[in-house]
Amino acid sequence: MRAVLLHGFTQTGTSWDPVVRALGSEWHAAAPDLRGHGRAADVRPVTFECVREDLEVVAGGGADVVCGYSMGGRLALDWALTRRPAAVGRLVLVSAGPGIADPDERAARRADDERLAARVLEVGVERFAAEWGGQSVFADQSRAVAERAHAERLRQTARGLAAVLRGLGTGAMRPLWDRLGELALPVTLVVGERDAKYRGLAEEMAPALQDASVVVVPGAGHAVHLESPEAVARAIRGGAGSAAT
Repeated sequence: MRAVLLHGFTQTGTSWDPVVRALGSEWHAAAPDLRGHGRAADVRPVTFECVREDLEVVAGGGADVVCGYSMGGRLALDWALTRRPAAVGRLVLVSAGPGIADPDERAARRADDERLAARVLEVGVERFAAEWGGQSVFADQSRAVAERAHAERLRQTARGLAAVLRGLGTGAMRPLWDRLGELALPVTLVVGERDAKYRGLAEEMAPALQDASVVVVPGAGHAVHLESPEAVARAIRGGAGSAAT
C-alpha cells in the first residue's frame, strides 16, 4: 500500500516519522519536503501549480492514500481535485480546510500572510519560530510535541517561509468549497478534540462531500499527527477512529 504524506507550514517530511512507524512495514510512505521547506527551501517558484507538478513526480502512478496536515491538507485537496481525481484512492485531511470562500475575508488573510512574510524576513527564523509556536492553536501541547515542532521550524529559512506564505497561504488559495461534491472518493477528516475551529470546518465540509467521515481524536489539538500519530495511522489504513460521524 502506498501513501503520500504532505506536511504543514514550518514543517518538513520528517514530521510524519511517528505516523510512518505506526503504519508498519506493509505501507510505503512518501513524505517529501514541500517547496519552501527543509531541503526544498530554495526551490522556486512556490505556487500551487508547481506543487501539483511536484506531487505528480512523488506519487508516480498514483497513491492508495494521500494524507495532508493543515497546509498539506489544502494542497492534497487541491491536487486531488485538479490533477489526480482518478489516481487517488482516498484522502485523509488532518486539521485542514478548503480555503476561505468570502472574497473580503480571503483578501484580509492574504494581507495578513504578507505581513507575516515580511515579519519572518525582518526577525529571522529563530524569533519567528517562537512567535509562530506561541499561537493559541498550539496551546496545551505536551512539552515533547512542542519541542519537536519547534525543532522543525528551526530547520527552515526566512526566505523559504516568506515564499510559502505568499504563494501557498490560505489567502493565496482558490477556495474549493463549491467543488467538494466533485470528489468521488472517500475522504476522512481528522480533527483534534481540542481544535474547535477545525472541528467546525470538518462538520461543515462533511455534508458537501460524497463519501466523508469525521474522526475526532480525543485529547488532541491542531497538530494531531504529532500528538496522536497512531490515530492518524488508523485513519490512513482505513480503520475507525475514536469518534466518527
